[in-house]
Amino acid sequence: MDEPRKATRPEDRPGVPPGLWTRCDKCEHMVYEKEVVEKLHVCPECGHHRRVDARTRIEQICDPGTFEEFDKDLRSTDPLNFTDRIPYIERLQREQEKTGETEAVITGRGFIRGRATILGVMNPNFIMASMGAVVGEKITRAIERAIEENLPLVIVTASGGARMQEGMVSLVQMAKTSAALARLDDAGGLYVVVATDPTTAGVAASFASLGDVILAEPKAMIGFAGPRVIANTINAELPEGFQTAEFMLEHGFIDRIVPRADLRREIARIIDYCGK
Repeated sequence: MDEPRKATRPEDRPGVPPGLWTRCDKCEHMVYEKEVVEKLHVCPECGHHRRVDARTRIEQICDPGTFEEFDKDLRSTDPLNFTDRIPYIERLQREQEKTGETEAVITGRGFIRGRATILGVMNPNFIMASMGAVVGEKITRAIERAIEENLPLVIVTASGGARMQEGMVSLVQMAKTSAALARLDDAGGLYVVVATDPTTAGVAASFASLGDVILAEPKAMIGFAGPRVIANTINAELPEGFQTAEFMLEHGFIDRIVPRADLRREIARIIDYCGK
C-alpha cells in the first residue's frame, strides 16, 4: 500500500524560484511575495503589516523623486569604548554594511501628495532603530529645519528605545529632542507622529508621544518596557493586548489607526486641515 503523499509548501516544489513565496509571520499562510510588496508589505491574507526599512517607507509616503536627504554623513562614535559580544564600533560597521545606511534614522525634505514636509523615518533594521547621539541629533536638526522653513514635521517611529552602547549619552537625547519639539510648538509648527511596530522605551517616552497628531499602523506594538518587565514590576496581571495600537487608541494615547495604504492620504489631509 502506497504511503500518503506529504503536502509540499509552494517554495519546496521543484522549479519554484526561491523568494517567490514567503510565510506570513502572523497568520502563517504562504503568500505570493510580489503581491505582498504590491500591497506595501502587508499580508493579503490577514492584513499583517511587516516592518519595513526606512528607504522603503520613504518611497511609500513621499511623492516619487521628491525626497532630499539631510545629514547623511553623521556617524556614531564610541564614547564608552563599549563591548558586549563584539565591540560597539564593529557592531556599527556590520550594521552599516548590512543596511547600506550610516545610522538608524533618515531625515530630509519631501513632498507628500504635493505638500512640502520635513520627514524623519526610523529604520528598524539598524540596531532595532535604537536612539543614540546621532539619531537624537538628526531628529533635532529635522525639528529645527521645520521651524526655520515653517514646514510640517512628520516622524515615523520604529524603535527598541535608547541605545545601551552609548549609555547616558543616549538617554539625554530624550530631553534634547523633547526640548526641540517644545520650540516647534512655540513657533506654531505642526508635528505628526506615525507610530509603527515597535515604538517603545526611550523613543516612546520622548518624541514619539509628543505629536500634535499621533497616528499608528494596525497592531503596532506601542509602549515603554516589555510586558514581562511591567508585570514583574507592578506585580499585577496585565490586560490582553495592552501594548497594541488598538488598546492605545481606546485609551486616548493615539488619535487614529491608519492602514499603510492610507497613510499618504491621511497625512496630507491632516496637513491641509491644520493649514500648514
